Amino acid sequence: MKIIDVSDKYTYNNSHINGSINIPYDELINNYRSYLNKNEKYFLYCKSGKLSKRAYAVLSSLGYNVNILK
Repeated sequence: MKIIDVSDKYTYNNSHINGSINIPYDELINNYRSYLNKNEKYFLYCKSGKLSKRAYAVLSSLGYNVNILK
């Protein structure tokens, strides 16, 4: 299980969950094959929840095991 913060780098550097990794939304959506494996489980989050919901919608439709961390 991996926790991915889809916030921009500035927001991530100011506050994030310990152990999470930062892959900004645009970077993740444009290069998801480089970052994700369909055999792994991922939790997505961001400060407002908006970007993580958008990323969830895209990535789950592509067959990735993603959830939103609340």
